[in-house]
Amino acid sequence: MKKSFLTLALATSSLLLSLPAQAALRVFACEPEWGALAQELGGDLVDVSVATSALQDPHQIQAKPSLIARTRNADLVVCTGAELEIGWLPVLLQQAGNAKVQPGQPGHFAAADVVRKLEVPTQLDRAQGDVHAAGNPHIQTDPRNIAQVATALAARLQQVDPAHAADYARRAADFSQRWQQAMARWNTQAAPLKGLPVVSQHKAFVYLYDWLGLKEVAVLEPKPGVEPSAAHLQGVLATLKGTPARMVIHAAYQDPRPSEWLSRNAGIPAVKLAFTVGGTPGAKDLFGLFDDTLSQLLAAAAGPAK
Repeated sequence: MKKSFLTLALATSSLLLSLPAQAALRVFACEPEWGALAQELGGDLVDVSVATSALQDPHQIQAKPSLIARTRNADLVVCTGAELEIGWLPVLLQQAGNAKVQPGQPGHFAAADVVRKLEVPTQLDRAQGDVHAAGNPHIQTDPRNIAQVATALAARLQQVDPAHAADYARRAADFSQRWQQAMARWNTQAAPLKGLPVVSQHKAFVYLYDWLGLKEVAVLEPKPGVEPSAAHLQGVLATLKGTPARMVIHAAYQDPRPSEWLSRNAGIPAVKLAFTVGGTPGAKDLFGLFDDTLSQLLAAAAGPAK
């Protein structure tokens, strides 16, 4: 009897020792870039799930029961904000009924709130297409924005999980050092891109262009979120005869056919950019996202100008 009790006690003690002292902080990220950043800053302290993949349009997501369940169980929701998720995130938050991740609470983090927004409209008119009142929400295409968001998100992680504040601060300092080194390398590599004229399929890369000094001379969508007609594409092609471009750029999640049409007819390369983590085989993490983006752009720029 004593032997059985001792065996049971030892087994129980061993099990308790093998369990983590505290369950991981549950982070629900709306987009892959913020899931990747939360993982960089949290490591084993966080359990990260992501609502979308790199091959999905972040504007057009369904508020599925599985996403509602993850929102209900989350300790921290990390999204872009700036109305990017306006069609689905409010539904998730309402249906989940999780008070700690509602807007205004520490458990709700909007990345766009901590960076300078571009293309903020002076007037709002839905006839202009998918226009966001707070400005263009695609902030993740500029690594300088990632650095700012990382600082703010690390502070938020420390706030919602104070028991591990020192760990988050240490990981944030390590990430910042590696990121600054990477940005110095990217800035050097990107020098040949400055001033190059490009065409965009969607207004998805204004922050990338702002960082690199690329010049957007035309957009294939007549209005944000509106697919181009054959007549509009012909109009863009005519524009390029007077204002030539070096490449046409689309995001990995987009239908490439409009870009491919312009590529064939204008004689310029069509460039698929990852747009976020996972968008291309090379964009496996945040560092790979920008390594791959620059690699694609430089390869296109190296081709003969038309």
